[in-house]
Amino acid sequence: MKIDILTLFPKMLEAPLSESMMKRARVKGLVDIAVHDLRNWTSDAHRSADDKPFGGGPGMVMKVEPVWRALKDLVGQSASRPVGQLNRQTGKPANRRTGKAKIVLLTPQGKRLEQKTVKRLSKEKRLVLICGHYEGVDERVRALVDEEISIGDYVLTCGEIPALALIDAVVRLVPGVLGDAESLKSESFEDDMLEYPHYTRPAEFEGMKVPQILLSGDHKAIEKWRKAQSVERTEKRRPDLIRK
Repeated sequence: MKIDILTLFPKMLEAPLSESMMKRARVKGLVDIAVHDLRNWTSDAHRSADDKPFGGGPGMVMKVEPVWRALKDLVGQSASRPVGQLNRQTGKPANRRTGKAKIVLLTPQGKRLEQKTVKRLSKEKRLVLICGHYEGVDERVRALVDEEISIGDYVLTCGEIPALALIDAVVRLVPGVLGDAESLKSESFEDDMLEYPHYTRPAEFEGMKVPQILLSGDHKAIEKWRKAQSVERTEKRRPDLIRK
């Protein structure tokens, strides 16, 4: 899988993408992640990627031109929505083709990220992520993307943090990234359930003991206990998942 990130602040992404699981996945060649500075596609001496909003109001708005140029250079006609001439009336691409890159805008206005979305995106050969900033992006940027994603009903200072969350969730599903692929089968949100409790050594700590069933060696009984715990935990913490 290849992932391109368009951002105004590349340094915000460097450390998280160079540690732990993400580092191992990149070293193994399982994922190719490239961070691109959007200012490289600006056209003025000040490398301006934002401007004041038409109609007035607070803050600044990210300009459409750098995003358009970056997408055209990086994916061109291989994008799901080809980056070419826009229809002057609708603001949307004049033609559309199914291609090899899925273009995603990270924005609070997007569809909330769920595990089923993560699974779907993990099967893509290439993702291009656009990190919003300031008061948001010029509305015409939305005509260039395939989908908009939010990581929750709250507002952050930038789209780099949501991009990292999305990348982490997606990359761990790429075959070969996790050491034990079986661990994916019992995770939270699989089958719309939360995961059962986990324990490790010591068997007792400050008077708190590991459930005896986990020390019994009876694998069928342990599996039954875990399923019951998963249901109980989901009912208490996320009843919306049970209803779902």
